[in-house]
Amino acid sequence: MSLRRPARPEGTVGTEPTAGLGVAGVSVTLAGVLVNGLAYLVPVLAARRLDPADLSALAAALGLVAIVSVPGLGLQLAVAVHRARHGSSDTRRLTAFAAAACAGTLVVATPLLVAALDLPVEVPALLAVSAAAIVLSSRSLGELQGSQRFLRLASGMAVLALARYGGVIAGLLLGAGLSGALAAGALTAALAPAVLARLARAPGPPSVAPPLTVARVAAGCGATLAMLVVSYADLLLARQLLPPSGSGAYSVGTVLSKGALWAPQVAAVLALPRLARGDRRSRTVALLVTGACGLVLVLISTLAGGLAFRLAGGPDYAHLGRYAPLFAAVGALYAVTFVLLNDRLAAGVRWPAAPLWVGTAGLVTVAATLRPRTVPGLLLAALGTAVVTTLAMALTARRLTPRRASPPEDGGRSRPPDPASGRTRPGPAAPPG
Repeated sequence: MSLRRPARPEGTVGTEPTAGLGVAGVSVTLAGVLVNGLAYLVPVLAARRLDPADLSALAAALGLVAIVSVPGLGLQLAVAVHRARHGSSDTRRLTAFAAAACAGTLVVATPLLVAALDLPVEVPALLAVSAAAIVLSSRSLGELQGSQRFLRLASGMAVLALARYGGVIAGLLLGAGLSGALAAGALTAALAPAVLARLARAPGPPSVAPPLTVARVAAGCGATLAMLVVSYADLLLARQLLPPSGSGAYSVGTVLSKGALWAPQVAAVLALPRLARGDRRSRTVALLVTGACGLVLVLISTLAGGLAFRLAGGPDYAHLGRYAPLFAAVGALYAVTFVLLNDRLAAGVRWPAAPLWVGTAGLVTVAATLRPRTVPGLLLAALGTAVVTTLAMALTARRLTPRRASPPEDGGRSRPPDPASGRTRPGPAAPPG
């Protein structure tokens, strides 16, 4: 099953000139595989090129960049929704502010980071350059996603991944050490925003779309942060509640959860622009595709759980294979939740991530009260949280359904003309060519 086939002629503004959604979906999927593959390659190389102290420092540095760059993901979501609903608008000032805030946080926190994480004093400044570049690039990715230029979006994802990790990999291969590798990474990352801005440049007359508000960006950032927190909360609790052997086993199991969470995300990426225009059919298709993918992964984990744990953590963890379907189910449920979260963002809900924060608080409360000391005990609490959170998101999505047919908050007056028909108020979701 696929999302709606193209309704506009090939080559119109804001569409891919030659590719349908099948090719676009494959391209975005391959780009995601490249991103995750390069992110995995960095620690693999570092383990062979750095001593244990520098290896730990590099892992902490990459984690800091990932955390501080979360506003970039929220910015991409907000820009994509705004672009799909209203057309292109000037978001450069807002993007620059977000990038400066992320980079400035790292610079200001330099004394604390150097003392607490035992990092070289120059590392936070190098990380600040990388974080700023990621946030600046997120604006272009949002423009490409919102205008449904998915082949260019896939190219942009690949460019950013190469810029973000390529320099670090090159530095490690050349034996530049921790600071040298991070400096090379900062240099290549700094080149990405200009390349992506050129890639996202669209022809046509200037848009009269209303400006993107800080509130919409904040909603996107909050939603992205909530999704990361609720999906990683059980892993953090495992370190506090389980013995070292149990915590290690649980961390291996969460590899399956994260695989089930991120594997079907191409459906959410392709559906978001249509969700922004109130296309309920696209929401249904995205949910069906995501749910079917999750079901397949759960079934595979049921049949080959021991093999899954062996691949994720080695032969010492193969005996935990009976828990593999439960770990996969947690990730599959959160994948559905992510689609519903995108739908709430596209609908302009004021607090789109509220059920996720409530679910996180519930999991922490249950864990603090019952204090499970075994892998299955904590896993059942995490699975229950995923079930309740997904049901809560689904119920709120049903209540939103009558509103989705209504025009955007500006009544549709700011939508740019449809280049194919000349209409000022196009129908749902013009798919990519």
